Amino acid sequence: MSQPQPHNEAQAVPPPAPSIAHLDKVSYLFGYGIAHSLSPHLHNTVYSALKLNYQYLLYESRNLEACLALAREPKFYGAAVTMPHKVAIIPHLDVLTPEGEAIGAINTIFLRSAPDGTRLLCGTNTDCIGIREAILQNVSKEDAKNMEGKPGMIIGGGGTSRAAVYALKHFLGCSDIYLVNRDKSEVDQVIAECNSKGFGDGLRYISSVAEAEELEGPKVIVSAIPDFAPKSESERTARKIIEAMLGKKEKGAILEMCYHPSPNTAIDALARNAGWKVIGGVEAMIWQGLEQDKVWLRRKISTLPVERVKEVIAAEVSKPHL
Repeated sequence: MSQPQPHNEAQAVPPPAPSIAHLDKVSYLFGYGIAHSLSPHLHNTVYSALKLNYQYLLYESRNLEACLALAREPKFYGAAVTMPHKVAIIPHLDVLTPEGEAIGAINTIFLRSAPDGTRLLCGTNTDCIGIREAILQNVSKEDAKNMEGKPGMIIGGGGTSRAAVYALKHFLGCSDIYLVNRDKSEVDQVIAECNSKGFGDGLRYISSVAEAEELEGPKVIVSAIPDFAPKSESERTARKIIEAMLGKKEKGAILEMCYHPSPNTAIDALARNAGWKVIGGVEAMIWQGLEQDKVWLRRKISTLPVERVKEVIAAEVSKPHL
């Protein structure tokens, strides 16, 4: 009886390259566990509206070299990058934008040319743009102005946290940023990484409800955790800290990044009941994707079919999911 392959080895076998003979240009999503991604609907809506014979395809593989091989093809013009490649791909790129360099994770590959005509693979991070635009497009100019010099808050300690810190610091002008998470070590890592890139000032892990109650309330919150009920003691403490912050007299806007399998999360309900303006995470997904098309196609956002994209994505999100 033959022995099964080790898990990692089996998963490293890449799928075949897709057929692209009928296309003028092609872009991809490189990653693993991407079957539910809404991004093909977003990008292909753009290309259809602009009457481009382009297509955005999912390429699901843990094999980074297979992804890079597709990026070397003549018809390739860009790719979105998700886990597990967002950090691993950096050494293979020729140029990083300031956002990509600072956040230390790449979600977008685009092409540019060196002075001698050499094709350059460039990396950036549009997650921070998605967070910025999701907030600014959904609050008044006065409310956006009131975020400057005020605390912000991030719930979670995963990969999105660094992009959220960058957005709140660089674009929205928050002073201190409170970090709430069940695992302090994850937050410590986020703070260390942000410090090493020069934008870690004012980051503070909130460890207790008593500490939260003593602090000035945030004007803007980014929640970047899955929609699971708290079970462990550390999860219950984090939830109580969130409730304490939402319950403060002054309210603001919260971006709830979780929208799969449903945007109707527990954090969404808590925030609405406490009187906060809730912005759905689909908004961040849309704006980071439009920023990708802006970079790939070298077009201004004003020339892209923003409203049509919103209609298509809203229709997809409203479909029942298993």
